[in-house]
Amino acid sequence: MSAVDSATVKEYLLGLQQRIVGALEEFDGQPFRVDTWDRPGGGGGITRVIEEGRFFERGGVNFSHVMGAGMPASATAHRPELAGRSFEAMGVSLVLHPRNPYCPTVHMNVRFFIALPPANQPDAAPIWWFGGGMDLTPYYPFEEDVRHFHRSCRDAVLPFGGEAEYRRLKEWCDSYFFLKHRNEARGAGGLFFDDLGADGKKDFDGAFGLTRSVGDAFLAAYLPIIQRRRDNSWSEHERDFQAYRRGRYVEFNLVFDRGTLFGLQSGGRTESILMSLPPIVKWRYDWHPEPGSAEAVLYDEYLKPRDWC
Repeated sequence: MSAVDSATVKEYLLGLQQRIVGALEEFDGQPFRVDTWDRPGGGGGITRVIEEGRFFERGGVNFSHVMGAGMPASATAHRPELAGRSFEAMGVSLVLHPRNPYCPTVHMNVRFFIALPPANQPDAAPIWWFGGGMDLTPYYPFEEDVRHFHRSCRDAVLPFGGEAEYRRLKEWCDSYFFLKHRNEARGAGGLFFDDLGADGKKDFDGAFGLTRSVGDAFLAAYLPIIQRRRDNSWSEHERDFQAYRRGRYVEFNLVFDRGTLFGLQSGGRTESILMSLPPIVKWRYDWHPEPGSAEAVLYDEYLKPRDWC
């Protein structure tokens, strides 16, 4: 069993944030705002945000490293054995909302947790694990774009478990990014994993290797898509539908997303946590797309699990 090395994980995450922000600033042409913060109770982070950019209407690439005396309810409900343990959590999380409705929203996250032995069990072993993934949320999708994104996800996973592991993480993403109250997918899927290492299937080097591969794959998965579509013309009709579908993003993040719930319940920085929400959103009562319309294509062909590879 390889040794747990949280310092190396932190160094990687800080470098990943810097690399991604550098590439996005070059693409957009406008710099990200840098906001360094401390968390009462332990830790802090670096929030990098762009608003009203030339291409991105809003985007954030956040690094956080926080500590606490007890795991929040969102974690212990999922993992009751963590109750009574202090914790250390670090990660990079990003969400990008382009202004152009033909360019998809995207999310990526890689994270690492350590839950230390409870006070009444000083000899117990620490529990550690990795989590993360990335997923695509198009409004007016193109098949070649969605296929490219999924193939990039697959290529990131194949060296760490082959086709079976890719299928497992792809299907986990399909089931996780799902709005149960609407019986509807949030987007076109990608990858999702949690408890990697704690499940006993990988040692530290294997779990960190897969997590690092997913983080490193992000720019190659997403940048070619927005490079192809950034100059597509759009009207207020497409913009209106984009705002409507963004409402699904808000609903998922506030009701179901583990990272959002963990951050808020653990006393994280609210501004940094909620930077994932889009700036312009609309809801309508009992709306349905016209059959055969471009909007219906999203519902009929892209919000249903599919073998995109």
